Amino acid sequence: MLTETSAAMVKATLPAVQAHGEAITGRFYQRMFEAHPELLDIFNRGNQATGRQRAALAAAVVAYAEHLVGVSDLPWGPGLDRIAHKHASLGIAPAQYTIVGRHLMAAVGEVLGDAVTAEVAAAWDETYWLLACELVAREARLHHGAGIGEGEPVWRPWRVDRRTPETADVVSLTLVPADGGPVPDFVPGRYVSVAVDLGEGRGRQIRQYSLSGRPGADHWRITVKRVRGTDGAPDGAVSTFLHDRVAVGDTLRLSPPFGEVASAPGEGPLLLVSAGIGVTPAMAALEHLAVTAPHRPVTLVHADRAGGTHALRDQLPRLRAALPHLRLHLWYEEDGDLLDGLSAEVSAGRVDPRLIPLAPDAHVHLCGPLPFMNLVRSGLLRRGVPAGRIAYEVFGPGMLRDDVGPEVPDVTRSVG
Repeated sequence: MLTETSAAMVKATLPAVQAHGEAITGRFYQRMFEAHPELLDIFNRGNQATGRQRAALAAAVVAYAEHLVGVSDLPWGPGLDRIAHKHASLGIAPAQYTIVGRHLMAAVGEVLGDAVTAEVAAAWDETYWLLACELVAREARLHHGAGIGEGEPVWRPWRVDRRTPETADVVSLTLVPADGGPVPDFVPGRYVSVAVDLGEGRGRQIRQYSLSGRPGADHWRITVKRVRGTDGAPDGAVSTFLHDRVAVGDTLRLSPPFGEVASAPGEGPLLLVSAGIGVTPAMAALEHLAVTAPHRPVTLVHADRAGGTHALRDQLPRLRAALPHLRLHLWYEEDGDLLDGLSAEVSAGRVDPRLIPLAPDAHVHLCGPLPFMNLVRSGLLRRGVPAGRIAYEVFGPGMLRDDVGPEVPDVTRSVG
């Protein structure tokens, strides 16, 4: 809890901080990277280039401050969990919060100028450290649960045992521990961080990829879509590296599995809704249920541009045979071709949430681009699904809306 004096000061200055949030976070990143260029290895340079990272940080700081002073009654716990899992997978050290705090507060002063009195600075410094301490504690618990001792690195070497092209732009990598040790189990829906040295003076970069294979197997599988730059964003540095430069026998550094969202939550009917490469946690859920709960009623709704761009769809006939109560509903924008022997409903165009098959007591898991998930979630809320039964996985900066949004049109959005 903020002290009474700091709470009043933060509440009074929230509008100014919110109005200048992206300017503050933009200046923050600039001065921090100038002083600590080694931290560029942790942050996604693509998101830095497009401004998505500074926008997300500004929104997070303001949302936390609103939570502390009671301006917003939206639950903050899920947001903290998401940040903590991401930081744990990146190996963020407690000492780095000191660096962030110093440059963030300096950026506030530089952008807002004389408006930042000593009292204002002290109030926002207190706010930052409440957030930092809570995250440090959560991340320490996550590391302990993953078997990582204090000060130990999160990274472990994994050898590429197999490369499987899935589509023209998607490849699966089957990985085994390079040290010969055991393969950790994981909950469907978890992701790992992958750290690669890009070479040619471009440093190291880290990205998160969902584990797309079966928990409990003697290997891990990640399925990587090549990210092609659009609207001024560069091509994905790590995805391009994994596609073009990583061969069978090569070694990658991976974190333990982290992630606050499970893709096969609860019991009873399960609805998995995915778009594009967002199918990966859904596939881990199906692989898991085929072994542990083959008679559970499951519906997979997946949207893609075409059958030929639908990653991992060649696994569906096997999973359909192993899960007798699995229902498949596929939406393809450009063609409706279907694998031989696969029983599925295929619709042309884009997903209409009003037509998604829905059991009244279903647990739901969503994964895909943010606009897609916003519209699907809004449609399901409108159809009476409680918000607590809708889990969703967001990669990269950004969060889902908390309202139900506008009426869902006949055609929703393009699938990435």
